[in-house]
Amino acid sequence: MIRKTLRIESELGLHARAAAKLVKLASQFESDVKLSRLNSQQQVDAKSILGILLLAASQGTEIQVMTNGSDEKRAMEAVVELVKSRFGEEK
Repeated sequence: MIRKTLRIESELGLHARAAAKLVKLASQFESDVKLSRLNSQQQVDAKSILGILLLAASQGTEIQVMTNGSDEKRAMEAVVELVKSRFGEEK
């Protein structure tokens, strides 16, 4: 299992369009991809848009990403890149 803490830098936070991009990306991997707010016990499946939206991750929120499975390293790299690129959005 790989764990990494990321900060949501997008001005709009982890909103519906960004969540949809994350679900589409996570679904490309066999590994489990889980998210949680930093210091929270509640984990959500990154392959579930409803789960992601329930995190209510606004700009500045720190999230923990956990990947586990045969392609966990590639999955983590892809998620990190997407978050750092602000989900491909200007804001």
